[in-house]
Amino acid sequence: MDYAKLGLKAGLEIHQQLDSGKLFSRTPSLLRSEEPDYVIRRKLHRVAGESGEVDVAVEHEASLDKEFIYQGYNDTISLVELDEEPPQEIDSDALNEAIKITLLLNCEIYPIAQIMRKTVIDGSNTSGFQRSVLIGHSGEIETSFGKVGIETIALEEDAARIIKRGEKEVIFRLDRLGIPLVEITTKPVLKSAEQIKECALKIGEILRACKVKRGIGTIRQDLNISIKGHKRVEIKGFQEPRIMVKVVELEVERQLKDIEEKKEDGEVRNALASGETEFLRPLPGKARMYPETDLPLLRISRERVNVLKKELPKLKGEIRDELKKKGLSEELLNLILAGGELEEFEVLLRVYSKDANLIAKMVTLWRSEFASKSKKSFEEVKEILNENVLEKVLMKVKSGELDKGDVKAVLMDIFEGKEIEEALRVEKKGDDEIEGEIRKIIKEKPGLRANAYMGLVMQKFKGKIDAKKAMEIIRRILGDEA
Repeated sequence: MDYAKLGLKAGLEIHQQLDSGKLFSRTPSLLRSEEPDYVIRRKLHRVAGESGEVDVAVEHEASLDKEFIYQGYNDTISLVELDEEPPQEIDSDALNEAIKITLLLNCEIYPIAQIMRKTVIDGSNTSGFQRSVLIGHSGEIETSFGKVGIETIALEEDAARIIKRGEKEVIFRLDRLGIPLVEITTKPVLKSAEQIKECALKIGEILRACKVKRGIGTIRQDLNISIKGHKRVEIKGFQEPRIMVKVVELEVERQLKDIEEKKEDGEVRNALASGETEFLRPLPGKARMYPETDLPLLRISRERVNVLKKELPKLKGEIRDELKKKGLSEELLNLILAGGELEEFEVLLRVYSKDANLIAKMVTLWRSEFASKSKKSFEEVKEILNENVLEKVLMKVKSGELDKGDVKAVLMDIFEGKEIEEALRVEKKGDDEIEGEIRKIIKEKPGLRANAYMGLVMQKFKGKIDAKKAMEIIRRILGDEA
């Protein structure tokens, strides 16, 4: 598909929940599954924006005459979420994390900003609006296609969680309402499906380096996209990497058909699992924003920004480069990054810095192997072979009292129930004793390959011998017999 010829233009809007308390109340950001303590019912009314005009999307939604039902809990939902009490000042932890994300995206920070109300038309906010404040602007990220500009970064409150949608009523739960979100908007400079996907993944990597919530529903991505001759279309639910390219391709094909049929209007559509999209509502206009009158201007001091600059997390690419410098193999490097054992790895590396691969095996590979053999979970193995246990074993290696080749067998003994001190008392086998046992094994099972004999030897000695030396003996004996 020749995107340049088609005049493809696209930009991303990424909404990521932050892992802190709610943005404008001091209640926890806790999603709940039990039956609610109460419900309230409300209806949407048409309200003009600051320009005095009623937004076309508001007009459309109000005409549906739906009733909105909100479920709440006595102990974790405040009067702010019920729109019965003015908002409190912005949560400090959420603001700090938003500033860090803004810095990582190379944006300029607004020292003073007006908190705004943005009209919400689907009933997902009890107040009928969402509070939002601009934090940064004019940033950029590097991609293989070149730099992509970041237009704005905002801090805003998440909407209520939908439980059931009917033709004339919609049920929401208030537990999600007010959870802090960062909204990242790129400039509309993305020119191909592959570039759009890479940009989304790059921003996602930056977000995951920060204190954000993880799991389904914690990140939501929208794509604004158009081709020459068609107005902008906003696609909701654009967060599944495996179908991103397909969604773009199918949307371009759909817009081409629209142009043929003289239907070039913009609209909001929802991405489906198939890669196709479906109509949601007309595209909102600009008459949606007006100032928040219950809160003062947000001021971000230079001192605050300077402190947070020193606390910026490392990105995955930076961490990967640092781990490579420590001599980690590609397999172990990937295991460390994927398994969430990086912090423990770095702590243990300070105990024994001479062999990064040994430590990586201890915290990832061997734990997984023990879990598989014992039919226990990785977390159960980790609870037994915890950081303190691994540190004691490494201290023995560091002092020269334990060979690196004995570490795996010692850990297995501890995992199987031996006391740590007992397991660490490794009885050394003399070279003559080892060779005698190897000759005995070869005599009893003639005709095997060297690696097969090696497995039998390690099993016999429970791994408590130097594997390199054992293989040298096996090859020498097999060579003598040839």
